[in-house]
Amino acid sequence: MRSPSELRKEIETRLEGYLSRDRDGIRHELLSLFVKIRSLTIPQIYERLQEQFSISYHSVASMVGIIASRIGILHVRRNAEGTNTIYELKDQYVDVVTSILRTTPYTT
Repeated sequence: MRSPSELRKEIETRLEGYLSRDRDGIRHELLSLFVKIRSLTIPQIYERLQEQFSISYHSVASMVGIIASRIGILHVRRNAEGTNTIYELKDQYVDVVTSILRTTPYTT
């Protein structure tokens, strides 16, 4: 089992790799939304991102799924009605994400 510091380093490496492929800033903005708001659904994220970017609902859902499953910084829970899944940035990763966003510029 990995120690908390090893896990943190692994998350940092995954985030840096994910953001290094961000050509237009969408991934940065998506992660920034989670830092600011912490708890979001796909429709909420889509509404905010489409104001700045030309992006499909499916693309937003895919990005959130990758962040939740492969990077592992989101907690996923269903709401009471079972309609929209709620994604929450895990408290222990807020500072990691904030730091990575400050130090990793998106490539244009």
